[in-house]
Order: sequence, then C-alpha cells, then structure tokens
Amino acid sequence: MKTFSGLVKGLSRVLDQAAGFVLVVTMALVVVNILFSRILKAPVFGAYEYVGLLTAAVIGLSLAYCGVQNAHIDISIVVDRLPAGLRAVLNALINFISMCFLLVSAWYVGAYARSMAENGLVSATTQIPIYPFVYLIALGMLAYCPVLLVKSIESVIKAANEK
Repeated sequence: MKTFSGLVKGLSRVLDQAAGFVLVVTMALVVVNILFSRILKAPVFGAYEYVGLLTAAVIGLSLAYCGVQNAHIDISIVVDRLPAGLRAVLNALINFISMCFLLVSAWYVGAYARSMAENGLVSATTQIPIYPFVYLIALGMLAYCPVLLVKSIESVIKAANEK
C-alpha cells in the first residue's frame, strides 16, 4: 500500500510541477502583453485566449496534488461530531463515490475533447486547437482518482483498526 501511495503522490507532484511551469508561462505572457501594450502599443495577439487555455491546463494538472494535500474545501461540521469509526467509514464511502464520479466525468470530458478534435474546433482569434487543453483537464480528473482510492483505502484501514 505504501508503494502505491508513494507512486500516486509522486505522479500528483509531477503534474503539479507541470502546472506550476504552465502558471509561470501564463504570468510571463501577461507581463509581456502589458509591456508590449504600453511600450510598443501592440499587445500580444490572442493573449486573452492563451491565458484562458493555459489557466484551464493549470487547474486540470493541479487537481490531484490538491487532493493529496487536502487543500480542497471540506465541510465536515456534521461528520466531525460522529464517532471515529463511523467517520472513517463515511470518509471512505464519500471518497469512493467521488472517485466514481470523477472517473465518469473524465471519460465524458475525454470524449468531448475527442469530438472537438474530430470536428476541428479551434479558438476564435488564434485558431489553435482547443482539444489538447480539454484532454489535460480529463487527465487531471483521471489523476485525481487514484488519490481518492488511496484515501478510501486508508479510511477503511483506519476504521478496521479502531474496532
């Protein structure tokens, strides 16, 4: 279990580092666009579209590591009042249901990206294909699934140890 958990955390960290790189590229693009607009009176062509697409990539790539760190919003006012064993079982169930939802969602987002590629959908201004960015979002959702699986298994182990 520790090997699988370490592998999942490592993959999540790699994707998060890629997201960080894309975020730096996005920030550089914004700065260059501002400088070009002010100094040369000629902004970067399609900067708004690039920033939107790159931001989508950042969000998709950083999902799994956010889950590893428990950095997401968690409303547990009711669950925190339950006994520890029941809380662990409930957490395992919630994580498993979330994983199933994300698997289905990743499948449909991937299918949507495939249909975008088949139809040749491109952005309005720069005419670049959009589907690679949608695939990155699907990849991020798919990478989040093993994180939730590890959390589910850890919750089940915790519940078993408390009995």
